[in-house]
Amino acid sequence: MGHALGVCRVGARGTPDGVDGDKQPDEMPDPKERYRRGLPNYHNPMRGIGGAAPTYSALTLRLGLAIFGFVVCVAVAIWLLMIDAPAPFVMILVLLAIVAVIDLAVIVRRKRRGEPG
Repeated sequence: MGHALGVCRVGARGTPDGVDGDKQPDEMPDPKERYRRGLPNYHNPMRGIGGAAPTYSALTLRLGLAIFGFVVCVAVAIWLLMIDAPAPFVMILVLLAIVAVIDLAVIVRRKRRGEPG
């Protein structure tokens, strides 16, 4: 029984026909090409009608900020150790440096995967 506006056929994986779900794994484009073309199932009806420009990931900016944060945290932690500052201050800076390293790893992985930014 069809809908009044039309019938939407559903592919084997639960995605509408004509979407990447129809393709076999050997026919799928590489991930870098997918990011260049845009992610599937995204449609912006206001594109080009005076709407805002499309957003892009700021991975390069995030990379620079993570490096800056790591360097500053390590430098200040070393300085605090040299002047015999209380240990909790040093531990907080070391924890923030570890968070910066984890963020760097995530950013590098995403950039190698081919995400724009």
